[in-house]
Amino acid sequence: MTRTYEELISLPTYEDRFNYCDMNGFVGDETFGGSRWLNQVLYSSDEWRRFRREIIIRDNGCDLAVDGFEIPRFATIHHLNPITKEDVLNRRSCVFDPNNVILVASDTHKFIHYGRGPAPNRLPIERRPNDTCPWRSG
Repeated sequence: MTRTYEELISLPTYEDRFNYCDMNGFVGDETFGGSRWLNQVLYSSDEWRRFRREIIIRDNGCDLAVDGFEIPRFATIHHLNPITKEDVLNRRSCVFDPNNVILVASDTHKFIHYGRGPAPNRLPIERRPNDTCPWRSG
């Protein structure tokens, strides 16, 4: 099954979107394993930082791009279809394809890959008058 951002955002609720992303314990055919250095090179590159910033803006800083579910810290860009070492080495389009990624909170990302059971218990952040910082809760 090929997942897409376009299809994901058509789902109305956080739980629906979480279930769409759920990898059921699957991380990828080949994670970076012994080539973890490549992972670090990619995620510290200027190209990735620009791409990451664009995705954060596109998704309004919200977990699974669901309005009201602002990520207070530790935002992660999740590849909907896992990437491989070869994808990174060959700069395949899937690495930087906006239709292959979604913004998630760090705990959501871990749960998508390794969790079992229902989505994390997540409630929308309640905004208050004169609250000008969408990156913090409370």
